[in-house]
Amino acid sequence: MIRNTMETPAWRALSPLGQNLYPWIKFEWKGPQANNNGRISLPVREAAQRMGRDKDAVGRAFHDLQAKGFLVLREHGRMGVEGRGAPPTYEITELALPGEHAGRKLYLHWQEGCDFPVRAHATSNPKGHNGQNNIPSPERGQVVTLKGTKTR
Repeated sequence: MIRNTMETPAWRALSPLGQNLYPWIKFEWKGPQANNNGRISLPVREAAQRMGRDKDAVGRAFHDLQAKGFLVLREHGRMGVEGRGAPPTYEITELALPGEHAGRKLYLHWQEGCDFPVRAHATSNPKGHNGQNNIPSPERGQVVTLKGTKTR
């Protein structure tokens, strides 16, 4: 961890679980020679298992890291054709993307009450077929903030 990162207002505003999750995500970075930033992947269930927490709480920590500018969701997780899932991929804004010299460090621009938008996953059963209840949730293309939902 870098002290300058931990001394920012965004870091202090993170939930304790978000602060705990961040090093686990950084462990997935392969270093400057094999820079995989922007394709960093740590499934919520795997992170929850590593941290000894439940997946819903860890999912909220992922959202908190995005809202404060430490992570950017690059691609949603999805179920593959043969039943194998692909986890979401993230950019750690503290680190440079491949071919760039410095990270975007969005967390430096975070201000209290002005969270960054968090991209929501599409519902897997939006119409409530097969006995499932129709639970309102964001559709693809909507942005979820910690206070509500809005369309982009």
